[in-house]
Amino acid sequence: MNLVILYANNNENMSNFFAEDLSLPGDRIIDQKQAISDKTLKINLNKNIYGSFAEIGAGQETARHFFRAGAASRTVAKAMSAYDKQFSDAIYTVEQDGRYVTESRLHKMLDHEVKLLEERLDQNEHPDRIYFSYANTVATIDFAKKFKGHGWVGIRFQNEAQGEFNEIILHIQFKENDVLLQQRTLGTLGVNLIYGAFYQYHDPKKLIHHLYDHLDKDQLEIDTINFSGPAFKSVDNRLMSLFLVKNGMADAVMFAPNGKNILPANTLFRKNVLLLRGSFRPVTIVNINMYQKSLHQFLTKNNLSEQKTAVIFEITLNNLLALGEVNEQDFLDRAELLCALGHTVMISNFKEYFKAVDYIWNYSQEKIALTIGLPSLIEIFDAKHYTNLPGGLFEGLGRLFKHGLEIYVYPFLNENDEIITSKNIVLHDESLKPVYNYFVGEEQIIDIKNFEPQNLKIFPHKVLQKIWNNDESWQNDVPEKVAKLLKANNLFRKKDSL
Repeated sequence: MNLVILYANNNENMSNFFAEDLSLPGDRIIDQKQAISDKTLKINLNKNIYGSFAEIGAGQETARHFFRAGAASRTVAKAMSAYDKQFSDAIYTVEQDGRYVTESRLHKMLDHEVKLLEERLDQNEHPDRIYFSYANTVATIDFAKKFKGHGWVGIRFQNEAQGEFNEIILHIQFKENDVLLQQRTLGTLGVNLIYGAFYQYHDPKKLIHHLYDHLDKDQLEIDTINFSGPAFKSVDNRLMSLFLVKNGMADAVMFAPNGKNILPANTLFRKNVLLLRGSFRPVTIVNINMYQKSLHQFLTKNNLSEQKTAVIFEITLNNLLALGEVNEQDFLDRAELLCALGHTVMISNFKEYFKAVDYIWNYSQEKIALTIGLPSLIEIFDAKHYTNLPGGLFEGLGRLFKHGLEIYVYPFLNENDEIITSKNIVLHDESLKPVYNYFVGEEQIIDIKNFEPQNLKIFPHKVLQKIWNNDESWQNDVPEKVAKLLKANNLFRKKDSL
């Protein structure tokens, strides 16, 4: 049976219906793509939703949808754009770095606009109103079409009358090559975000999914999103990062040791980068030894400053899917340990190393290095991993090493207890040895020195097996801090749940 509901702009009864709909539990929200005009009209007809719009850089594209839908006076307290830099600075103050498309700028916009709502609107006159402020600060594609543009978008809102404010902040990268298309995309995204804040906040994953209503992933990428406030007190933003990558909304996301999602561009911009890829299930003393030794060699060899060097621990989606479906608790266990050790974590869908290097190069043209185990180096020179490239293995190697990449290699202990390094390595195809030797000679493949031979038999999967078997010797294979966390939080204990 199909149900069709017709409504008019000034129907007070329909407005009351939507007000009641606001309180529906998350699992009763209709999981269906609604027309943008339907979303804006539904909000406009809800007499209790009221707020302001502040949009800088791409026109008042979001507010325009609400004005076109009709009954906008019920929703829009103010809509503005401060395009002139002096006007913008006078309203929102000056940024220390002089930039305008920043997260800091967006927060200042939301702070200012919410303050005005509270100062200028009489809550006693409308005790049932819930207020919001939507803002964006955006740079669209430049005239030369060299930089496609990006922006910060956010909403601060109440989900109950006179309640505390909640916040959703996201960063987007435009992919379209036309400024008008980017403006329309931004407007659609803005409507989806505002609608989601009021009608889908019970289920943040559903909210994120519906941000792409009437949009395609080829139009924009969401590479950072953070939820905060009482409505999202149970939300782990690291899981929201994972959701973005898992659903193809972002190629890679990052989160800081405090668990907050951070913008990859800000983390990598003009930094030397050391990237460590692994399962980290769990982090072992070998992982830490690889990190410490390779970082020291990388800095010393290139005369680099540690303060200007970003160390990134990368977990690929392919690694997380090795168990079948992505297990969120397993992911959080890994993330918990890395964050506790003070590391920045990147989740990516880069199966091939050259894609990770290309991604980093987009944000930093400084020195880039990889730290890997010797078995991974053997796989890099295996042609089967490059069948999807027209130039095969040679194209893959060219893309990997073209930016002067350095690979720091941790040795491997084979079944004969022989230590294998880059010097005595055996490739799958030994005819590639001259190519391999070229990169060794150019010092782009470098052995990690001063490693600890007694630890070469430590592997994460063996440590995990010890934990499952209640073999307490696993504590000798991980850093002391990791051992304490593993025991205190009972991490990786349930084999059947993984």
